[in-house]
Order: sequence, then structure tokens, then C-alpha cells
Amino acid sequence: MKVVVAYSGGLDTSVIVKWVKETYNAEVIAYCADVGQEEELTGLDKKAIATGASKCYIDDIREEFARDFIFPMMQANAIYEGTYLLGTSIARPLIGKKLIEVARREGADAICHGATGKGNDQVRFELTAYAMEPNIKIIAAWRDPNWKFHARTEMIEYAHKNGIPVTSTAAKPYSMDRNLLHISFEGGILEDPWNACPESVSVLTTPLSQTPDTPEEVIIEFDKGIPIKVNGEALSPAALMKKLNVLGGKHGVGKIDIVENRYVGMKSRGVYETPGGTILHNAHRAMESITMDREVMHLRDSLIPTYAKMVYNGFWYAPEREMLQAAITESQKFVTGEVRVMLFKGACHVNGRRSPYSLYDEALSTFEKDDVYNQQDATGFIRLNALRLRTLARSKQKRY
Repeated sequence: MKVVVAYSGGLDTSVIVKWVKETYNAEVIAYCADVGQEEELTGLDKKAIATGASKCYIDDIREEFARDFIFPMMQANAIYEGTYLLGTSIARPLIGKKLIEVARREGADAICHGATGKGNDQVRFELTAYAMEPNIKIIAAWRDPNWKFHARTEMIEYAHKNGIPVTSTAAKPYSMDRNLLHISFEGGILEDPWNACPESVSVLTTPLSQTPDTPEEVIIEFDKGIPIKVNGEALSPAALMKKLNVLGGKHGVGKIDIVENRYVGMKSRGVYETPGGTILHNAHRAMESITMDREVMHLRDSLIPTYAKMVYNGFWYAPEREMLQAAITESQKFVTGEVRVMLFKGACHVNGRRSPYSLYDEALSTFEKDDVYNQQDATGFIRLNALRLRTLARSKQKRY
């Protein structure tokens, strides 16, 4: 038997490589998708082999991740439950897709992931896998009847006994997940929603107490809703995300502490750092504010909760998400131009926007004298819109 294991080098997947090999008497192929983990990838291939894998793929898919997943989602202004920019959610369908591609290439019998039976990632990985390969065998370690661990503390002990190097400790067992869009912190000391998140739990953003006392302006250029330049410099999708993460992180932008509703039915507390994504979201909305028709914008905005839920719940490859994406792409035809933002003390303030397709007309909007708008026209407009209200009021007067 040959199994492709989704491998990060963290506690869970390090233990899982050895567990799959022993439990299923299988050859294990470790697969790690480089979606922007940075230094976390150092020495990962050697670690995988030392843990029991026969081969380790480390696949640099950062450009694809930013271009084909982050940016289309940003065009939709997708935010889950009003706060979460879906940093972990959007990476999972791409990783799942790549797992299937490696399984096909290697002639593997199954894929395996380390997502827990309480989390969202198990759904995201498996929905993606089945959408790509309907008959694929999936080993979900935490749900497997042969799985003998019930807590991460037990896995830490197992790792130590078997010489598996891990960075998690019983004193600091919270988990982290990093990519180009964000880094998440969950579990351990964060499980009690009353506990304040320590300043030390910070990777991408500077703690507010240490941010610069001088604001910084950044100009982002969009083409059809896709960011293409920062401060006049053309950048690849991945490089643009990295640049904005540095700029935003310096000023503490994009760190949130939330309790969200997981797809499986429970609430979960997480701390997320999304500096570049927060800047992009604010700038993109500002670009739309002068380039999108009112009714197109309002219709698209009505779809945001539905779209965000699809991404969060793992339905990236579902036909309904693809249908919505086509509509969103159409809505972005004229979302082109520049937005200027000011970064300061954790905030991202929009203070300028311009576009060759701007629908903003100073002659119409001015509070000064103008020759293009007859204010008396508003009288009939208001009376027509009030017709049903006046009719209702007369009816009430007759009854009471």
C-alpha cells in the first residue's frame, strides 16, 4: 500500500507519518505545499525521511495560491461572519488538489491528512479530494479506529519516545497555521475565550505597543479587481502579498481575536494575523466605491455571506461557488485604478482613490452651485416612492 500524507512537519503530521507506516504497513510519501510558511519549511524533507517517509515533495505553489485563490476571493470581498478573511480556509482546496495530483503521479492507494474530527479542515480536504477523484481512499487519522491518541499531549509523549523531533510542548501546545494570506493561532491557552492573547503570540504583526509613531502611506493599483502594483512597483501575486504583509505587519494591521462557528457545529476561538489581506480588502472596497454601479454592488454584496460560507465550509470546487465566481468576475470589469491607504497603530485608513472608470462626478456631488442637477426633480421622485406609504397611512386612519 502507498499513502500520500499531507505533511507540515508539525506535531500531528510528524506522528502520523510513522503511525500510517506502522498501522497500514504502507509506503509513505510526504507532501508539503509551500503556500508561504517561510522558515517552517527549512529541513522539512530531511525530517520527513527521518520520520519514516520514503519520499518528500515540497511544492512551491505560492504564485498559484495568490493568483488563483486569494485574489479571486478578494474580488468577492469575502469575510466569514463579518470578521474572518478566510486565511486558512482558502489554502485547503489548493492543498487538497495537489495531494490528489501527487497521488495520481505516484500511483498511491490513498491520501491521509491530520485534521481533527472536530475541525473544518477535514471537510475542506475531503470535499476537494472527492471533487477531484471520486473513488479516492482517504485516511483521516483522528477519525481512524486504529488511532490511539486522544490529545496533543499524548502525541508529544509518543514523539519523544520515538525520536520524532517536534516543536510543540505541553506548556505551549497551541497550533499555528501560516500561509501568504495569514497565520492562525488556536488551542492551548487560547481555548478559554476570556484569556487575553499574549503579545508573544505574534508573527506577522508588530504588537501595537511597539508600532511606529509615524503613519505610512501605501498606494495599491488594481486591474479589474486584481491588485498588480504597490507604490508603483509591479509585483507578482505572491510577491505583492509578501510586500503588503511586511508593510501592514510593521504597523500592527490585521490582527484579530474572534470566536467563530465551525461547520461541524461548535464555536472556536482563534487569533489571526492578516496584514496584507486587511490592506487589500479595505483598498479593494474603496476602489469599488467609485467604479461599481450601485445595483451591481448591492447585489454582489448580498452574495458575500453565501460565498464566504462556501469557502469556509470547503465548497471551493462546488458548482455553486464557480457560478458565483463568474458573476463576481463580471462585476469587476471596471474596478481599475489606484487607492491610497494610511497605516497607523493597527488601522488601515483609506484616504484617496482614483480611476479612469470612475463613476464619481464632482459636478453632480458638489454642495456648491451646479448646472447639471435640478433639485426640484427630487420632489416627484420622493412622492412616487412615498405613494405606498401614504396609501398605507390613509388606510390606518380609516380603521382607527
